[in-house]
Amino acid sequence: MSLLRAPGQSLTEELDDLVYDHLLSPVLLALFMIAIAVQEWWRYVSNAKPSPWLFSGVAVLACLYAVFKVLRNRKRIRQIKLGRDGERAVAQYLEWFRSSGFFVFHDVPNGDANVDHVLIGPRGVFTIETKTLSKPRRGDCKVSVQDGVVRANGLVLDRNPIVQAKAQAGWLRHFLAESQFNVPVWPVVVFPGWFVEPFDMKAAGVWVLEVKALSKFIEREPERHSRDEVKAMASALRSYVRAQLDK
Repeated sequence: MSLLRAPGQSLTEELDDLVYDHLLSPVLLALFMIAIAVQEWWRYVSNAKPSPWLFSGVAVLACLYAVFKVLRNRKRIRQIKLGRDGERAVAQYLEWFRSSGFFVFHDVPNGDANVDHVLIGPRGVFTIETKTLSKPRRGDCKVSVQDGVVRANGLVLDRNPIVQAKAQAGWLRHFLAESQFNVPVWPVVVFPGWFVEPFDMKAAGVWVLEVKALSKFIEREPERHSRDEVKAMASALRSYVRAQLDK
């Protein structure tokens, strides 16, 4: 039986590919060329009539290429690690919902993207988009939402997580409808460790929260689904995820 996906698995896979393709490969190439250059210089010193200049030049170029790739990709690696660790931290918190009759899924494949987390329980179905931001060394860590635009300490985020969250909820709603479950799916965006300033979430059609506030919001929701409905929806999603892994 194939296992379900772990929290942050997509980011872990992306990180592994990035490290291998853009860091490990050029570094190994540079080391290889250095070894050849050292060998040629040894032959030169031992009067074996070598020609080390060509290999030394190639080694220098390989080193410059490796340095370029490392410098170019280290920021992206930090971002991926930050996002992966944030998803894992949120996943640990979401485990609490299992005691309230929820099924919890992580890293659900969604075409070319993925849904970070899904909650299916008696009080509703929720998709959760995790946004992990680096905290400043000093000062506030505040997220604000105005007219659908999300800002962190006044700076607009590169990608609007509200748009992402709504798209994910729409995909899951469509998937469940195809599985004969016509149920609403509520999008959620969580910012671990950041204070989210209050705004009209009902009008926005999305919750934007610090992750620890999620339980209070869900507790306010009425019970919408029976235990059998919850189990059936979770079974359908589980089968889908396993089918994607077997491809």
